[in-house]
Amino acid sequence: MHHSPDRLFDRFYDGFLFDMDGTLLNSIAAAERVWSRWALKHGLDLETFLPTMHGKRGIDTISALNLPGIDVVKEALEVERGEIEDLDGIVPIPGAIAFLESLPADRWAIVTSAPTALARARIGAAGLPQPRQIVTAEDVKIGKPDPAGYRLGAERLGFAPSRCLVFEDVLAGVQAGEAAGADVAVITATHAHPLETSHPTIATYERLTVTFAPSQGLRISAAG
Repeated sequence: MHHSPDRLFDRFYDGFLFDMDGTLLNSIAAAERVWSRWALKHGLDLETFLPTMHGKRGIDTISALNLPGIDVVKEALEVERGEIEDLDGIVPIPGAIAFLESLPADRWAIVTSAPTALARARIGAAGLPQPRQIVTAEDVKIGKPDPAGYRLGAERLGFAPSRCLVFEDVLAGVQAGEAAGADVAVITATHAHPLETSHPTIATYERLTVTFAPSQGLRISAAG
């Protein structure tokens, strides 16, 4: 159920809030390598486990498993270290670099479930511009699908969430954007299976352009 992005294009936004993994860059290979090693060590079934860890904070993923006798914080840090060391094959989503570079720097932020050090490392590895404003795992007490991160991202840009457009790729993030009161666009570049959604979907950023009028805000249009 994919929906045309038309209604993204009929309004102005004050700010754009981007998820990172799967939305601006593709880190699936690296994340799955590191998490697979961790999961096998704990005797988990990979096929069941791997689809559950995308788009959430590592600490929330590990907590939800209720594994007996483990130190959740320590385990999350171990996975994070592994992910910072493995930046192999991390690439931008097509068109993302040019799209971000076309935005005024004070009008966009990244809101990610990744910890700060990992987020900055992956943004660098993908060749994306580093955002002035970034909300990471350490900035919120509760991760996505809770809206705290997107609310904070909007606040740091100085705008109401209802005047922002959230770019997301997974359900937990879409729900966080909705609950924050923002419009949501779903990026489908890394989807093996379509996400059932009523939000507009965008395959990549390649044909998108942004016009900026200080009095009105940001407006997206699609070529071709």
